[in-house]
Amino acid sequence: MKRSIAFVLALGLVAAGFAFGQVKAKDGVYFAQDDNFSSSGWRDQVIVTVAGGKITKVVWNGVPNLPGASDKKSWAASGKYGMKKVAKAGEWDVQAAAAEAWLVKTQDVGFSKFDKNGKTDAITGATMTTQGFLALVNKALASAPVAKGAYKDGWYYAEAADFDKNSGWKDSVLITVANGSIVDVLWNGIYKDNTKKSKLVEAIEGRYGMGKVAKKGEWNMQAKAFQDAIVAAGDPAKVKAEAVSGASIHPTVLDLAAQALKSAR
Repeated sequence: MKRSIAFVLALGLVAAGFAFGQVKAKDGVYFAQDDNFSSSGWRDQVIVTVAGGKITKVVWNGVPNLPGASDKKSWAASGKYGMKKVAKAGEWDVQAAAAEAWLVKTQDVGFSKFDKNGKTDAITGATMTTQGFLALVNKALASAPVAKGAYKDGWYYAEAADFDKNSGWKDSVLITVANGSIVDVLWNGIYKDNTKKSKLVEAIEGRYGMGKVAKKGEWNMQAKAFQDAIVAAGDPAKVKAEAVSGASIHPTVLDLAAQALKSAR
């Protein structure tokens, strides 16, 4: 009788173990990001590494539509994000690291016990909203793995040395690299006297003005054509401006991207 009970308990523990995590993705590196920027100006991203059928590493970060801002973790670590002033558990980067560690430890990609605000007490050290983080992890694991590339993983930022004398804008670029491959490029700009939002936001909200005169659309639409071209080519040096359909703007992003990636070699 005791043996039967022990056997049943053992089976239950095994079943619970399988149900707890259920990482079904093949070994590889996976990437996903939010479809849109949040009201605070950030678009979250995750890079998930699976080896031996388990998540061995996960990086939660974000890219901004804010002028002159680098990636979310760097921005937070430099004290510019502002969560530390109001959150007892610490700044955003500290809480994000806690969520990453929790997922690697538990492998619980199916966790769903969040409150109406997307928060949970189950992740020690993270009192901020984490539901979106887990949703992005699952989105990443449901996608195809990222092909191996030649760069170092990370987020790489560069901006022009000066403001353009005619337009008043100084362009910037932020590149996301996962598994050595460029997976996202964000081309943006800063206005000379801070009286305007970022170039991307000004364009999206209809104040930049290019859409009224340019046959190929507003600045943000043409910028996306170059961003997509760099991701597809895997190297800004391989992109020929004249070959990018859907864009006729001056491609400062190509030189800036090459500059940003110098430290990724």
